[in-house]
Amino acid sequence: MLKKCTCLLLLLCIFLISGCGDQRILEDLGFIQTTSYDLLPDGKLAISVSIPQADPEATSKREVLTANAASSKEAKMIMSRRTGMLLVSGQIRNVLFGLSLAENGLHGHLDTLFRDPSISSQVKVSVVDGNAGELLIDDYKNHPRTGRYIEMLLEKESLGQAIPKVTLFDFARDFFDQGVDPVAPILKKHGDNFITTNGIALFRDDRYVARIEPQDALVFAFLKDKFRDGQINIDLTEINGKKENIMFSSLISSRKVKVTRGAQGIDKVTYYVKVSGTVLEYIGDARLSNDRQRHELEQRISQYISKKGDNIIKLMKQHQVDNLGIGRFVRNRVGYEQWKKMNWRQELQKLPVECSIEVHIKDYGKFR
Repeated sequence: MLKKCTCLLLLLCIFLISGCGDQRILEDLGFIQTTSYDLLPDGKLAISVSIPQADPEATSKREVLTANAASSKEAKMIMSRRTGMLLVSGQIRNVLFGLSLAENGLHGHLDTLFRDPSISSQVKVSVVDGNAGELLIDDYKNHPRTGRYIEMLLEKESLGQAIPKVTLFDFARDFFDQGVDPVAPILKKHGDNFITTNGIALFRDDRYVARIEPQDALVFAFLKDKFRDGQINIDLTEINGKKENIMFSSLISSRKVKVTRGAQGIDKVTYYVKVSGTVLEYIGDARLSNDRQRHELEQRISQYISKKGDNIIKLMKQHQVDNLGIGRFVRNRVGYEQWKKMNWRQELQKLPVECSIEVHIKDYGKFR
């Protein structure tokens, strides 16, 4: 009995000692929250990381480290020699890529993130209009923790459909799928005061080639998928010939894509989109309480949004990209064997694609 007790005590001591050997103190860890990548003229990378400070005695809310290196792992080694904290990647929330790097391709840099088991596939991917490091390093008066500021901005804007929510998983899925190209939100720095979203980046494989302007982002969302909640401001002056402006909120959209097949292959692709929403503001001569005038207004809005959708399709054809995933619908219609024989980027340029968008005003407020 005494021998058994002695053995148990020895085993307990071993477990306690081994546990103490792996102990990590929170204040000694540098949890990287946001990282940025920029391409330097010599081909190297300028990489910056933002680390929230856990030490209550720290004078700053965060620590920012920067290094120039040939790879992200080398940069991390250089940065670790400049801080007293142990840098860890398990809390990364956002990855920012400068525009010059995005134009040269992101696959190799994203592949490094995929291979790191400590980095979540739900990390958000964004493109910065300009230098990503400058946007991350700068302090903003009302936002002492820039990394947290970026995280909240992306989350809020994606909920309102102003930008797509793009993670490492989303980007990789669209990159490897033959019937769709990736997208990413664009961020832009405005002085020392704030950061704003600045449209949607369109990629051809892993290279940035074009953008959707911020005012057209919600129209892109109509074509991309169905959703609930969102708002859009529409200026009908060009269509109506006189000043007319309307603000829609609580938007609900549904989408159907019809692929018409003919004797020579695919004849046409048509996007049928239905949108309903509440009028928050209207500036114009129409009386919304009058059924005829309200329906005429709905037709003008439908014409306006359909034209915007056609321009987005035209932009994609111009740059030979398929960020809406038209190819996936065509592939499902013709079968995989015929799909493999297609040069889809060339086929898309000559394929008629139409947008038919129907708008319904479901509520226009108490004022009649």
